[in-house]
Amino acid sequence: MSVSSRRSRNLTWIPRALGVATAGYSVGIIANPSLFAKPTALQAEGAPLPTATAIGIRALGGRDLASGLAMALAPAGDALRTAVAVRAGSDLVDLVLLGTSLPDRTARAKAVGVAAAWGTLCGLSYLAAGD
Repeated sequence: MSVSSRRSRNLTWIPRALGVATAGYSVGIIANPSLFAKPTALQAEGAPLPTATAIGIRALGGRDLASGLAMALAPAGDALRTAVAVRAGSDLVDLVLLGTSLPDRTARAKAVGVAAAWGTLCGLSYLAAGD
């Protein structure tokens, strides 16, 4: 095993930590969709969360929970790189959809920023996924 290969394996904690963080946030929005709905302006302050919106947020949370757990648990190498690619791809989809579809301009900008930052972090963690 080369030195760079060993170094890559030692850095797999990076995508794994991002996966755990993704999974943790996902559990939070599945349990309480308002955590996602309020900052994205899908729920007005003091208003009840529409059932359809809560379902959509929980589905998004389920997708992110699966990809986060895959990043946290996949073996180093191809499996972990695939999990990272799925996560980064999901963030790209979020960036486009939320950036063009949210009802509030400020919320769209915030959502694009968060999706871009998280997608970039996850994308860069591809380099640490091991051989």
